[in-house]
Amino acid sequence: MKLSVIIVNYNSAALTKACIESILSHPQPSSIEIIVVDNGSQDSGASFLRADFPDVTFIINKENRGLAAAVNQAVRTAAGDYFLLLNPDIVVLDDAISQLVAFMDANQKVGVSGGKLLSPNGQLQYSCFRFYKPLTVIFRRTWLGKTRWGQRENARFLMQDFDHAQVRDVDWLMGSCLMLRADAVKEVGGMDERFFLYFEDVDWCRRFWKAGWRVTWVPQARFSHFHQRSSRKHALFGLLSNWAAREHIRSAVKYFSKYGIT
Repeated sequence: MKLSVIIVNYNSAALTKACIESILSHPQPSSIEIIVVDNGSQDSGASFLRADFPDVTFIINKENRGLAAAVNQAVRTAAGDYFLLLNPDIVVLDDAISQLVAFMDANQKVGVSGGKLLSPNGQLQYSCFRFYKPLTVIFRRTWLGKTRWGQRENARFLMQDFDHAQVRDVDWLMGSCLMLRADAVKEVGGMDERFFLYFEDVDWCRRFWKAGWRVTWVPQARFSHFHQRSSRKHALFGLLSNWAAREHIRSAVKYFSKYGIT
């Protein structure tokens, strides 16, 4: 098996359906499997997906186990030389998957790669980053990001000094679209399940680097991403009242507890 595509679905059956259809609408490697983990969805979408895609492997969880745990479930059953993690709100464009597979075949020391993510209007979405500093979270989540210091740190974090047109090794890649070498995952291990949501991708990429595997941005592989930052809140009250924002902060605390503040 050349490639295992992994999608974690949570109350997003319509998006997952569009994602799978976009995969199937383009030529893919000769041997490919698609694995969907339904992570305790409260709707009946998983049943409809199973009826629409009888060749897709489904793993059904009775409760939401968190993104990392769901990904690890799929990884344990996946048979591919490469694993491609896609969020349900990703649409594959042209030969993006084949581009990533060819890149991984040609670059044996790359453990993780990711393509260029575009908004539906074609605008670039920042999806390759430098590692977080503690103040990054504050600047990204409060009005302090509008200060001179905040703008400077956000530009560093988002790699705004980079034209995003060239293949480049980066600190980490957004987990919405990641291709991973199966042999590297065996060495590094799966996602850290202590992260229920957020920072699991940062942590994973950091562990790949520590084990000697490269993490590489491949902009020739293009994907459309219907991304909304549900954790983005600038007002303090809004920040505290938003579950996603609170979970982002909790995960940040776990991350810096694990790695320190450097």
